[in-house]
Amino acid sequence: MHDRAAASCNGFQGPLVGVRVIDLATMFAGPFAASLLADFGADVIHVELPRVGDANRGMPPIVNGVPGTWSILARNKRSLSLDIRTPKGKEILLKLVEGSDLVIENFRPGTLEGWGLGYDTLKRANPRIILVRISGYGQTGPYAHKAGFGTPAAAFSGITYLQGYPDRPPVSPPLALIDYITGTYGALAAVMALYHLKVHHCQEGQVADIALFEGAFRMLEPVVAEYGLTGKIKERGGHIGQGAAPSGTFRCKDGRWVVMVTSTQNTFVRLAEVMGRCDLLSDPRFDTNPHRAEHREEIYEIVQQWFSQHTADEAFKILDTNGVPCCPIYSIADIFRDPHYRAREDLVEVDHPVLGKITMPGLVPKFSATPGAIRFPGPTKIGEHNHEILVGELGLEPKELETLQAEGVI
Repeated sequence: MHDRAAASCNGFQGPLVGVRVIDLATMFAGPFAASLLADFGADVIHVELPRVGDANRGMPPIVNGVPGTWSILARNKRSLSLDIRTPKGKEILLKLVEGSDLVIENFRPGTLEGWGLGYDTLKRANPRIILVRISGYGQTGPYAHKAGFGTPAAAFSGITYLQGYPDRPPVSPPLALIDYITGTYGALAAVMALYHLKVHHCQEGQVADIALFEGAFRMLEPVVAEYGLTGKIKERGGHIGQGAAPSGTFRCKDGRWVVMVTSTQNTFVRLAEVMGRCDLLSDPRFDTNPHRAEHREEIYEIVQQWFSQHTADEAFKILDTNGVPCCPIYSIADIFRDPHYRAREDLVEVDHPVLGKITMPGLVPKFSATPGAIRFPGPTKIGEHNHEILVGELGLEPKELETLQAEGVI
């Protein structure tokens, strides 16, 4: 890692100041991993194809020519336009690798090797370089060659099978959920590998191999345990929870929808008490969670009847006071209005050179001593930092930049 003081930006001292990351990735998973690192101080150089740019630049919403998603996903990153498939582009990339700590890529396995930029080549430029590789099915296994995107990965992971109602088709996640889960694992892999280098005084980096489906699959522990131990296949349950009962979505007297879960015996006891139904605690159908799960439809109807007699605000007041987990089901408009999101700085306004101010998700986690920061939104121009990086840091002459640009390398 580089000197932290030299790498600090206007006194900013996030926990990753001094770490340099080369972000070769596109779309969501890889760029999100790099974005998390950038939020906490890493100097992330995002490499884009000259004149083409990152695919995320074409993702809606686009306002006044500015892609909103890109402005968030590429925040705190510097843009370098570079065609690494060309000999000169490859040479420049390897010069960057010499002074970097991490490379993040999410091409199909074998792509970097086909360009002459496999890990062995990167290591020759910098033996301590860490390569985080994200792909649909991983670098190994019979499906490694397949193209991978988040929606197929959700299906392959087992997540899609569980979503929806039992009498209807499975439902895919309505957002790039798998990509963002994988990106989180990518950032975790990066900091673990950096920690290993530092603590063990290693002279060689390593490769972190992450498949899109694996992060989501890792979260299916109860499903794995149930099938592995009993052979039972967990099926879609619609709005009614299957593992814990009563749980699910409930409609209140005023028509608002809420979600409530009683996954422990204590929370069910509290619920029974506030409903005035302590008789449920001795009913053999409902006295334990396994029994309630067997009779989930019956207990759901009993609880739904209680909700139908109360407005959402009334229900929240009663349940919150008594420690029963319950929450409104928020739209994004509800989130923008909620005071807790603002108090936690989970929604923040950032100055944008074209749009004025734009709202972004805040920083997670929140450090007490070395907090992260949103220093600037995603660069508006492809290669916005070419001169700064290539001339100011790699020592190329300005005339060389003109030649490289004319040749389509940058």
